[in-house]
Amino acid sequence: MTASPQAALRIGTRGSPLALAQAAEVRARLQAAHPALGATDIEIVVIRTSGDRIQDRTLADAGGKGLFTKELEDALLAARIDIAVHSMKDVPTFLPDGLEIGCLLPREDPRDVLIANSARRIADLPQGAVVGTASLRRQAQLLHRRPDLRVIPFRGNVETRIRKLQEGQAEATLLALAGLKRLGLAGTIGSVIETTEILPAVAQGAIGIESRQGDRRTAALLAALNDPDTADRVAAERAMLAVLDGSCRTPIAGLAELDGRGGLSLRAALLKPDGSGLLETAVAGGRADAVALGRAAGTELKRRAGPGYF
Repeated sequence: MTASPQAALRIGTRGSPLALAQAAEVRARLQAAHPALGATDIEIVVIRTSGDRIQDRTLADAGGKGLFTKELEDALLAARIDIAVHSMKDVPTFLPDGLEIGCLLPREDPRDVLIANSARRIADLPQGAVVGTASLRRQAQLLHRRPDLRVIPFRGNVETRIRKLQEGQAEATLLALAGLKRLGLAGTIGSVIETTEILPAVAQGAIGIESRQGDRRTAALLAALNDPDTADRVAAERAMLAVLDGSCRTPIAGLAELDGRGGLSLRAALLKPDGSGLLETAVAGGRADAVALGRAAGTELKRRAGPGYF
């Protein structure tokens, strides 16, 4: 879609229903924070990414999670849009020069949901059940707990994956609770999996807003939307991921939580794709040290894994 040069702020987004819902939330928050911005002052610009086009293989096989951000970032750098809205779990650890994630919205529930034809818990899935997922993190944790399960690739947006399940292509799938909530589907399908059983993806449930460094006008508009609690949690998780050089080819999970008294704790896991290996760690300290805590967790996992872990 071509952006209008008359718009005061152009929001770049993917075109999936979930991505559009997230972009609409950003627009609504901007208008609430800045009443002078009228309905026509903020434009949503849909940009199709490589990740949207490639549906016949997993992200790991197609080139990694940057497939969902590259075209949006190209549009940002070319000034065709002013901000890009991302699910933070899709954002690569290292950003292109000249761009930054300067704003994170309040984080939604980071847990996963099991959607199955005949079970409400992973333990209740039939022996040898087929589970569809494109996530190596979910695959590895499922197989670690239930090596009898058979995991097959499931690509597509939320609605597509639910349809594939209804068509019988698999007996179960896992989806992010945050996405279901934003689509108004939470509570109608599936059962929530506690993080003690399946640890979420890094930054799952967080919406990040990417912009050009030095764009002071846009930074001033976004400042009112940024949630410090989410920013600290995501900073710890992504620092851990950066140490491990994590990608869609590496099953990594992590969740940082705040205690309300200035403390932050982080649980992290590194797995083998087939579930045969699992390394876990937990660190805690002050939230002001979020990045240092994340690096410490990543360093410990990397040391324990050693060369050739995969």
